[in-house]
Formats: sequence, structure tokens, C-alpha cells
Amino acid sequence: MRRIFESFVLVDWSASSKPVQGEDSIWIAAFSQNARKQWQAPKMSNPTTRTAAEKEINEILSAFAKRGDRTFIGFDFPFGFPAGAAAGLKAPGTAPWRATWDLIASLIKDKPDNDNNRFQVGANFNRRLTGAAFPFWGCPAKDVQTTLSSKRPRDHGAGDLAEMRAADLVAKAQSPWKLFYQGSPGGQAMVGIPVVRRLRDAPERAARSAIWPFETGWAALTPETIDPFSWIFAEIYPSLLPAAPQAGEVKDAAQLRVLGEKLTQLDDEGKLAALFGPPHAASEDERARVVAEEGWIFGAGALR
Repeated sequence: MRRIFESFVLVDWSASSKPVQGEDSIWIAAFSQNARKQWQAPKMSNPTTRTAAEKEINEILSAFAKRGDRTFIGFDFPFGFPAGAAAGLKAPGTAPWRATWDLIASLIKDKPDNDNNRFQVGANFNRRLTGAAFPFWGCPAKDVQTTLSSKRPRDHGAGDLAEMRAADLVAKAQSPWKLFYQGSPGGQAMVGIPVVRRLRDAPERAARSAIWPFETGWAALTPETIDPFSWIFAEIYPSLLPAAPQAGEVKDAAQLRVLGEKLTQLDDEGKLAALFGPPHAASEDERARVVAEEGWIFGAGALR
């Protein structure tokens, strides 16, 4: 099996509560091919808000679709939480991952200027999960309340939801319960999941889109399994690969560029399909948790 995708869109997300550019903001890298089927240098953009980013991504995906491309779309925030979260949240729905996504989308309010209520939603989720300021944590002093603390309140113990997903441990990523401060994967997930949900469910894409690995399975792709899809959405973690910024290049943009160059190279070599499966001999229990609720970071344990 040779090249799977004709284009890639990689997104470095941000949970910022105000418009921002430069470091620690949203970066979009779009990789496409020229008429000779050769990969071109990525088109980079740095929108100031999530609203502007979503609009731009929609436009990019539509443009690629008109070319007949199959597109990989990666976002660098958790697509799931540790196993058991959906049940603890009492999120309605049969698929735990989708139930959690739908609940987040129903509660998050994210304004065009980036002002958002992720801390209120985090406190709401803690109330549902434990009735205390746990497991979600992190917020400015003004947002502290009974069920949300500014700092990590305690360690995870026996009987608690896990602090990390299996993918986080392999990738050495931060905890998805973290809502604030540097990185804040949980905060980014809160304001990012509703965006990916809308992009995936857009009428023009819904029938041929899939969220990996929830809707594709956690297995190497084959021509048969990829054929139904024109858009595959996946969780990425650009820090998996070392990236030295070029002159004048922001670190976030450099990481997307390097990751995109690696993914396009692997696709050219016919090696990308394997990365859609586990990078190790996963147990049946781990496979079930990953596909039902936790998700996986694309390339974790495999990219070098």
C-alpha cells in the first residue's frame, strides 16, 4: 500500500482566553502536492482566535476536497480522557468517547474573542465525577470554586480515575485533567473537541469522515478500511519529534513543519498505514479502552 493521503492539515491548538499570535497560540500547517504529485512546502498560518481558525480549517478542507484529496487532519490536544470518565460524568450515549464529546459541546461557550467558560465546565465535571475539586484542576484565582482548585489538589490513588491515559504515558505528555498553565491539555481539549466535532459532522463531510481510532479501529490501515473515508481526524503531539526552528520561525510552527515532513515521508514510503495501529503488543483491555474512550496519540511509541 503506497501513499494514503493527498494532503495533511496539522493544527497546534490554544485555550487562550484572548486573541493571541506567535508563541503558544494557534498554528495551522497545510501540506499538499503539486501537479507532479510532489509535496510542497507547508502553508503556515497563525489565526488569532479559535473562531478564525475553525473558519480557515473549513476553507482548507473544502479546497482540498475539490481537488479530490483524501486528507489527514491532526490536532494537538487529547481526544479522550482516562477510561471511566464518561460513566462518571453520566454522559448520555452508547459510545463513551462520543458521549463525552457531546456533553462538552453542549456546555462549552467559546466567544469569537476567545473568551470561554472552560473553568466553569471543569468545575461542573468535577462535581459530577467526585463532588470535589478533582480530577480536573488549574484555573486563575478568580475562577477558583468548591469544585475547582488553582493547583493540583492531590495525587491519584486507588479507586480514582487514572491521572494519565495509556497514550500520555507512552508519549510523556501532560495529564488531560490539567485545565490551565503551560500546555494545559485538558483546557485545550475543552475548547478544541467542539471544533473537531463540528468539522467532522459538517453536512458535506459527515458521511465520509472518521475520528481515529474511535471510528476506524486501532489497527493498521488497509485499502479496504481507508476507502470509505475522505477525512481522517486524529490526535497529534508535535513534541514527539525534535524540531529546530529555522531563522525567524516560531517553535510551534517548526514542530508542525517537522511532524508534517515526517508524515508525508512515511506516506511516500508506504509506512504510514502501520501507524494507525498500536506501536506495541496491546492487550485486549488496552485496545478496548483506547477505541471506546481514551483514544491514542498518532505516532506515540512509533515516531522517531
